[in-house]
Amino acid sequence: MESLPQEIILNILSRLPVTSILQCNLVCRAWLNLAQNSLLASMHFPRPGENAPCLILHCDYPIQNQLYSLELWSHNGKNQRVNKICVPTLPEFDVVESCKGLLCLYDSSTRNKLYDYNPFTGDYMKRPISVHFNYLDLVFGFGYHSTDKRYKVVKIDYSTRLCHNGFGKSEVQIFTLGSSTWKSLGKIPHHFLEGSSQVLVNRRLHWCTWPSDHGPSRLLVSFDLEDEQFQVVPKPDCGGLVKCHFDPIVLGGCLSAAVHCNYGKLEIWVMKEYNVKGYWIKEFSIGNHLSRGLGLDVSQIFHGFEVLQ
Repeated sequence: MESLPQEIILNILSRLPVTSILQCNLVCRAWLNLAQNSLLASMHFPRPGENAPCLILHCDYPIQNQLYSLELWSHNGKNQRVNKICVPTLPEFDVVESCKGLLCLYDSSTRNKLYDYNPFTGDYMKRPISVHFNYLDLVFGFGYHSTDKRYKVVKIDYSTRLCHNGFGKSEVQIFTLGSSTWKSLGKIPHHFLEGSSQVLVNRRLHWCTWPSDHGPSRLLVSFDLEDEQFQVVPKPDCGGLVKCHFDPIVLGGCLSAAVHCNYGKLEIWVMKEYNVKGYWIKEFSIGNHLSRGLGLDVSQIFHGFEVLQ
């Protein structure tokens, strides 16, 4: 190892799972310095095809505030195991989202404190406290802008669930990692589902909205991390997405949607070319083959699971 150039060593390490890289910390001081090299992280994350994703499980039962990791690198499942992760010293927290090795944690006891947390090193940093309006619903988004290489978190407060015009009073704030204060973006004419999944595709965060009694069905709305503008994403004219109940997901790096149909059927639609309406394609149609007594809500199955990318 000593005879190899550092660039080659880092290239080799960048192809290992995260937990294997962390074990280098225990070998010697030289390997510790390699594992903490910022260049290693920049080489590791752009390899989605070579580095399998890692599931981060947030559990509150039987012990509150527990984090576990599961690396999906084994094809036969024989070498898969769940590892317990040290958690920060917070009274209560929820996981907002994961992005490029960081978890965004939300202090659910105060509802106005956020933390950036590295689940494998245990390092975390508290963000400045945002303005809290004591609103009813609270929606977050967390993403990484690859151009300026900065993390951003979006916080949306809603005063009511829905009003007569289809949305409640709102207040949007955004914080960029490295700055000192939150920035207000004013109001938004959309009401996102509280606690719903948000996905990051093409440097944009995406949410789905509540359906309106006097307006359109559920919408897909994006937030551009560069110009910080909201925009409705086009949906196909036919197929499952005209129905009310769906969740945004990412499949193969593409914006996708899991559509909940009648009788427990699930459809997976994929936008092959971003923001082009005609490029939505139904990739999968999954029937419900469970007996009636074993049927489960898909959103509840995956509740508490975060994919670390």
